[in-house]
Amino acid sequence: MTSAKRPPFSGYIFDCDGTLAASMILHHGAWESSVRRQVGGNWAFPWDFFCTLGGMSTADTVAVLEARYGFRIDIGKLLPDYHAYLAEHIRDVTPIPETCAFARRMAAAGARLAVASGGFRKEVGEILETIGVADIFPVVVASEDVERCKPAPDLFLLAAERLGVPASECAVLEDSPKGFDAAAAAGMAWIPVFPR
Repeated sequence: MTSAKRPPFSGYIFDCDGTLAASMILHHGAWESSVRRQVGGNWAFPWDFFCTLGGMSTADTVAVLEARYGFRIDIGKLLPDYHAYLAEHIRDVTPIPETCAFARRMAAAGARLAVASGGFRKEVGEILETIGVADIFPVVVASEDVERCKPAPDLFLLAAERLGVPASECAVLEDSPKGFDAAAAAGMAWIPVFPR
């Protein structure tokens, strides 16, 4: 048995949606479906605009949508619809092979791995199970664990703390501008992944 080459960073922190899993389309559909129930059947969430908001909390995303479109969204009504949509479609999510393979190589080489996602813990866990990588991520940090989601650094800093790795020794893999900003604010290197 040969030893793997030592990775350049001690810790690697992965975003989930659009980075490990090709699940951005799932969340886009959940947002469109749940918002339409409140504001009307013709509302559309432009894909490019949606992608710029990746990693933000639900409350922050709602605030952005309300400011941009001038309607009001009841989060208490939105969340059950959102979760129901995810539950119906979550098992269709597929992995992003290159990122998942990289994660396995880093784990085999002795790096410590975490997931830090602005999503909800239940769905993040289900996605990681569905794409077959839950076993290599001993630390999973989700929106419920912090007061501020991306672009604040809180998710990444908490993940590093739970890994026991200094922020300066961590690299973040991300697909969203808000995630890049959060990694920079945490004092971490970041590696861009094209969103899917």
